[in-house]
Amino acid sequence: MQSTAAEAAQHLEQMSVQLEDIEAAQQLLDGVIVRTPLEHSRALGRMTGATVHLKCENLQRAGSFKVRGAYVRMARLTEEQKACGVVAASAGNHAQGVALAAKKLGIRATVYMPRGVALPKLAATRDHGAEVVLHGSNVDEALAEAERFATETGAVFIHPFNNEDVVAGQGTIGLEILDQQPDVDTVITSIGGGGLLAGTAVAIKQEAARRGRTVRVIGVQAANAAAYPPSLAADAVVPLKGVRTIADGIAVGRPGQIPFDIIRELVDEVVTVSEDSIAQALIFLMERSKMVVEPAGAVSVAALLEGKLKGLGLNPRSVVAVLSGGNIDPMLMLKVIQRGLSAADRFLTVKLMLKDRPGELATISKIISDADANVTGVDHSRIGGALSMGDVSITITMETKGTEHSHQVLDDLRHAGYEPIVMN
Repeated sequence: MQSTAAEAAQHLEQMSVQLEDIEAAQQLLDGVIVRTPLEHSRALGRMTGATVHLKCENLQRAGSFKVRGAYVRMARLTEEQKACGVVAASAGNHAQGVALAAKKLGIRATVYMPRGVALPKLAATRDHGAEVVLHGSNVDEALAEAERFATETGAVFIHPFNNEDVVAGQGTIGLEILDQQPDVDTVITSIGGGGLLAGTAVAIKQEAARRGRTVRVIGVQAANAAAYPPSLAADAVVPLKGVRTIADGIAVGRPGQIPFDIIRELVDEVVTVSEDSIAQALIFLMERSKMVVEPAGAVSVAALLEGKLKGLGLNPRSVVAVLSGGNIDPMLMLKVIQRGLSAADRFLTVKLMLKDRPGELATISKIISDADANVTGVDHSRIGGALSMGDVSITITMETKGTEHSHQVLDDLRHAGYEPIVMN
């Protein structure tokens, strides 16, 4: 994606967002946001061979980076615009960022959220003082209604990513990273619509150049919601259909034109990660870093766990991975943890066909117990089209200690004459 040095310098001057804009945004945000910490991850360092730090925007006010861009956008409204109020549409982070920024600025805020929005996110948005209107079954429907409301009432529509002020606000993360880790050579962050990555890229690239350094910037998308790779390949925004991922915070089917124009010029690489890797990254962060992070906020770590940097032929010395948010619904967390444990072979479900006679289940239980696995659930059925008279189907769920241990349990069952079918 990178041009020659001369072309890159020319493109930098033509960017709709410049380093000066981000520095001005940083001044606006002084005293409003938290300067989130940079936490060293020894575990990720051992895996990657680099020094790895985590930029903890999950600890930001309102639980994500979104308040940065929302506040900058709204602080720059005229007094007449502020008097008309603002309106936004979101299923979570942007809603809370807008609500908090509006409260700080004394602006009336209306936020449209889909009817199925997670209750914690709904409650948090209301707690920040916004009027929440539930509309539609998805964010697109809520977005259309918010735009209609803006047209009818004169309220200012606050876009989550396709706005220069929003991009500048998000870019303040890049300035903080360079101040906190001056020797960083690679920054990794998530992409949804592109505001965070675009702003971070402008700040990192231009400030690093001013310091006489070069820093790589890499974006990460969920493979099931990866609108940027086809858009970058076509050199134009290409809408993506069928977006479906556990990383709902970056489930955006159409990149914003403003961030797209920046990303195609400044960002070194865009990679994708699987749903299983995202789930494993979330568990990794909970276990190793004691961090509660939402799936969208964990994709940067998922890229490290998948070895994406080595796959690109990179051997960085100092890496910063941005944890973009921590607003996760407890019910989704439960599902993601189960998926992550299963993907890591720490949660094993097997189906066995047994003779319906006394002692069979006890025998199976002893084999599993002797293998030091822990049974967490048993489903026992005598009815089914595949069952013969005198047979029974048993589905057993158990906790294991990883891939080798799971294989050991399966081998022990086979050596005892059973034919376990893995259901994960």
